[in-house]
Amino acid sequence: MDRQTLAARIATRLIAALIIGATLTAPAGAGDLSLLLNGKAIHIDPAPGTNYNEKNWGVGLQYDFKPTEGAWIPFVTAAEFRDSNRNISYYAGGGFSKRYDFFGGAMHVDAGGVAFLMVRKDFRDGDPFPGVLPVVSVGAGRYAINMTYIPRVDPKMVPIVYLQLKITLGEL
Repeated sequence: MDRQTLAARIATRLIAALIIGATLTAPAGAGDLSLLLNGKAIHIDPAPGTNYNEKNWGVGLQYDFKPTEGAWIPFVTAAEFRDSNRNISYYAGGGFSKRYDFFGGAMHVDAGGVAFLMVRKDFRDGDPFPGVLPVVSVGAGRYAINMTYIPRVDPKMVPIVYLQLKITLGEL
């Protein structure tokens, strides 16, 4: 088995373990499960002639636990998507975000951070690697746009603003 296949299997099992762990350890009605639709990467100032994939299609799940006192929301997340080089990438992780409600709760902004493990074919020989990124989510009702900023991490990369649609499926 090659390293990429092994890394993909490890990432898939990690994603499954996080999702199963989140759903089995949370009390009934404790939080919300959401479908993530990955879709857009905006590459900032790419070199002339580069052709990065900005349609980062993929799917994932996010489980938001019940907000703590002070409106902090712990969450776990896992997904797969087609990366900037058109390869399938996987990540799984968790974090915290602070909720700010507007218009009597009709809209919200969540701001925080996420720590994760990711597997990418053309990065670190396909081995899982850790990361920490800021996250912002702007939403109304069951729908939100999750956003993160990925700084330049390798001389071959450019900074990226990454977007995904979050659709809350309901309480677990």
